[in-house]
Amino acid sequence: MKFSSWQRWIQWIPVLDRQVWILAVGRLLSQMGTGFTLYFLQIFFVNQVGLTATSVGFAIGSASISGVVGRVLSGAMTDSQWWGRRRTLLLSLSISAIAASLIAIAQSFWMLVLGNVVMGFSVGLYWPSTEAIIADLSEGEQRQEAFTITRFADSAGLGLGVVLGGGWIALTQAYRALFIIDAISFVIFLGVVYFTIAETSHPHTRGHHGWQGWLLAVKDRRLRTYILANILMTTYLAQIHSTMPLYFKNFSQQSSGLSEVVITGLFSWHLGASVACQLPVARFLRRWPYPQGLMVSVGCWGIGFLLIGMTGLVSQGALIWASLGLGVLAIATIAYMPIASSLVADLAPIESRGVYLSINSLCWAVGYFLGPALGGLALDQQQPFIDLYWGLLALSIGLALAILKHLDNLLGISLTTPVTSDHAQG
Repeated sequence: MKFSSWQRWIQWIPVLDRQVWILAVGRLLSQMGTGFTLYFLQIFFVNQVGLTATSVGFAIGSASISGVVGRVLSGAMTDSQWWGRRRTLLLSLSISAIAASLIAIAQSFWMLVLGNVVMGFSVGLYWPSTEAIIADLSEGEQRQEAFTITRFADSAGLGLGVVLGGGWIALTQAYRALFIIDAISFVIFLGVVYFTIAETSHPHTRGHHGWQGWLLAVKDRRLRTYILANILMTTYLAQIHSTMPLYFKNFSQQSSGLSEVVITGLFSWHLGASVACQLPVARFLRRWPYPQGLMVSVGCWGIGFLLIGMTGLVSQGALIWASLGLGVLAIATIAYMPIASSLVADLAPIESRGVYLSINSLCWAVGYFLGPALGGLALDQQQPFIDLYWGLLALSIGLALAILKHLDNLLGISLTTPVTSDHAQG
């Protein structure tokens, strides 16, 4: 019986290229460092450094502005003969370590902005290159499994980082040390990539398509439609990282707030649910076309935001509403991420894969600019406006659903089984 159970567990583990697993381990370590800081940056700079929520939200959002530059460059660099995937990834990790160090020593608004601008640029370089490596090392149905595993590693790393970071804060209140640890995690990830990951792009597809790929991509009607929905979904995702921690701290339970320990527990639950549900949810949604899977994600975003809004409206049981909300938002997140990357990778011609994934990542830049800015503006208001903010976000899913339905019609065929041809026309 035990052996049979073990066999069933083994069958859940996909067969992937060795470098995919190595990259997943590196991403797990790096995301642990990010988890140390992700949910505590806004709390620290507002409640201890003394900056306003709006200014901190703007500083966090400024990373998305430089991220646009990084993503545009990364698309061309990733597809180019001179740079390629591996060198672009190494450059991004080097800059990330510098950026985390700048945030660690920031004492003013402008220093915080500088650190986030540098971090945004490095993140812009990072995502197209690492996603292109995953796409190169997998194909067909295996590609969505590869993206699921690397996203699983991201979620697991964040979860561990939040737990360890929250424990550190509870014991020492030494917030700045967390940013130093984040910098160290990027250096470790850089070493993993340098010594274990080879260039994955094919020489005959590199060198002549980087900038031309942008012209091809902007003419792709399917991609343009997807971009609109993706910006909305990444704006939703940014609320979890930038708005909710301070909302729970300063507004939940009729403004009495939740402690850092409780907030850590909440986000640990959110990330734990993400890790536990990643593979089952991905395999459940695989039966439907990609746009329909994204519709499930959008529906969960709407429900989750309504539940989060309840935490500021009730005098008792706010912790229960927050737990329910973050649980639903965990499903929304893990339903979105692998599908989004797989969809774009399948739409892209192989010689322009980096550019297409760069455009996908640009949506994150826009969403992570809008999300913290809108959230920061709302957090500077009084209740009940801040509580109504979550209701307005929930209402906005109607637009996202309409766009995804249009995309489903444009595709015209089921993409439940990903396109196997690497030369799918864009």
